[in-house]
Amino acid sequence: MISAAISGFLLGASLIIAIGAQNAFILRQGLLRQHVFVLSLICALSDALLIAAGVAGLGTLISQSPKLITAVTIGGALFLFSYAIIAFRRALKPEVLKAANAGEARLGPAIAACLAFTFLNPHVYLDTVVLLGSLSAAYEGQARLAFGVGAATASFVWFFGLGYGARLLEPVFARPASWRVLDFLIGAVMSAIGLSLVSRI
Repeated sequence: MISAAISGFLLGASLIIAIGAQNAFILRQGLLRQHVFVLSLICALSDALLIAAGVAGLGTLISQSPKLITAVTIGGALFLFSYAIIAFRRALKPEVLKAANAGEARLGPAIAACLAFTFLNPHVYLDTVVLLGSLSAAYEGQARLAFGVGAATASFVWFFGLGYGARLLEPVFARPASWRVLDFLIGAVMSAIGLSLVSRI
């Protein structure tokens, strides 16, 4: 079971440690020190829920439903393009990019954005439910459960590490120009992911 858990952890980590919509969002919130615990917990728990669904066999069902995948893909692309526009607009206005002057953003909209980044992104389903769910089929019984727990643990380690580790970069982001670059990169990442989704329709 230990080897299955390690395999799940390493595979989960390899899928999640990439520049994506969720990671870019958590990184920015971590730099601003706004609702880091709650948002990191939401991302980690969401991954754990989707991984559990995949290990339980939902991945097979989703992979056989092209219409559902298409609907989620369109919705996800529209959301990502909208957020990209917001990020680009922030990059053009350096006066709103200083963390010290940003103020505490409301929790509700932050949670809504976090959930949207998670559940409107088809890549999340493909990685957690379909891919991890399919690979977990190589294990049986307790070993399969251990594989899922290992993969879910990787999500918790990554999101909390990213959220709270972001503050180590605070000296770099003490300058408005750094925030301008970050928001431009976030906008570029969101746009690229959105285009990749549209190209699959």
